[in-house]
Amino acid sequence: MLPSLFISHGSPMLALNKTPAHAFLRELGRQLAPKAVVVVSAHWESLALKVSISAKPETIHDFGGFPQALFECQYPAPGEPELAERLAVLLGAERVERGLDHGAWVPLSLMFPDANVPVVSLSLPVRWSNAELATLGERLSALREEGILVIGSGSLTHNLYEIMPQESPVPAWVDEFATWVSERLIANDREALLSWERAPYAQENHPTPEHFQPLLVAMGAGGDAKQLHHSVEHGVLAMDVYAFS
Repeated sequence: MLPSLFISHGSPMLALNKTPAHAFLRELGRQLAPKAVVVVSAHWESLALKVSISAKPETIHDFGGFPQALFECQYPAPGEPELAERLAVLLGAERVERGLDHGAWVPLSLMFPDANVPVVSLSLPVRWSNAELATLGERLSALREEGILVIGSGSLTHNLYEIMPQESPVPAWVDEFATWVSERLIANDREALLSWERAPYAQENHPTPEHFQPLLVAMGAGGDAKQLHHSVEHGVLAMDVYAFS
C-alpha cells in the first residue's frame, strides 16, 4: 500500500535548480508507481472544500519575478474526472475546473516527469481547524489501498519575509522548529502536532499557516511517519519530505 506524503515544495525554482531537494524528488518518483495522485496544495486556499474535475488541468504559473524559463515550464498531466467525482461525493466537496498550481506541478514534474500520472487537486479550506484537516486526511486514507498517492504539498518552514540567498546558513529558529516537528512526527505525537502553533518559533516560521496545514492532511491519511529528506534552501525554507505508512 502506498504511503501518504508531505512534500515541502519550497520556491518555484525547485523545478529548475539542481538542489538536494530537487534530486531527492526525482529519485523518490522512481520508487513509486501510483495509478493517480490526489494533492492538497498550500496554493489553493478556499472557504469550502473544492475538488478539481478538470480532465486536462492547465499549468498555473502563480508567481512573479522569476526567470522566463520557469514560466515556460508546462506539466500536462491529465486529470481524473471519475476520481474527482468520487471525492466530491465522499467529501461533500464543490466541483470546479482548476489547473495545477506550482505547489502541485513543481514537485510532481520532478517525481513523474513524463506527466503520465493523473492528478486530482483538492483545495485547502482556510477556516478548518487542525483536527478537521487531519480528519480530511483520514477520509482519503482508503485511496492508498487502490494505488492512489495522497500528497500534502506545503513547506515545513515558510517565512518569505526572512528569505536569504540560496546557500545561506540556517538560523537557530528554523532549525529548532524543524527539529520539534520531526521529533513529534516520529513519536507519533499527533496531539502535539494538532497544536503545532504552540511549538518553539512556530510564528516565526509560519507567519500564516497555509504551508504547514497540508502536513496535517498527509498525517491523517497515513500511519507512522518517516523522514525521507531534510535540507534547507534560502536559509529559511526547510525542504523536508515525510512518508506516512
